[in-house]
Amino acid sequence: MITRAIILVSVAALTLTGCTHHDHDREKNRFHGQHSLDPDLLPVIASLHDQLHLWQGTPYHYGGTTHKGVDCSGFVWRTLRDKFNIPLDRISTEQLIHMGEKISPQQLQPGDLVFFRIKHELHVGFYDTDHHFIHASVSQGVTRSSMDTPYWQKYFITARRLPRVSKAFSLTSIEPSGKRADRKTTG
Repeated sequence: MITRAIILVSVAALTLTGCTHHDHDREKNRFHGQHSLDPDLLPVIASLHDQLHLWQGTPYHYGGTTHKGVDCSGFVWRTLRDKFNIPLDRISTEQLIHMGEKISPQQLQPGDLVFFRIKHELHVGFYDTDHHFIHASVSQGVTRSSMDTPYWQKYFITARRLPRVSKAFSLTSIEPSGKRADRKTTG
């Protein structure tokens, strides 16, 4: 009886494996990220998902940093402060884009910052997993969006990795290299 059950499960597994679909379009996509996650990134992913759960649906408000309304840089700042214990003063997207190390889209890992330029304005969010990022959207508030959509692919400009030391973000070299921006940004 047990042998028959094992055979049935094996046949079912092989049948289902044969039915999987290989998406060739995804191979053409420039946002490949990590296919296998480093276990050291699991706390980062958990913190990002916890922050998303706490903030999801919070409306967009330019310059905002509270649950009443937040912009993209305010959400990133609150996440760095609240979830990763990085005591930064309020920071703009123009400053964030100069922090850390520039990385290619193929090197994206959870917690990396992703930047977009939309109508001459900068937008920032955290890369999550599976080609998605978490951000404060002007139209949807705090949300998780796919980087595979033509819209986000069109406006993507760069990604940055903040310094990490032993599974946690480090304060070392995290200060922005640029001067404080007076220019308005979308978040």
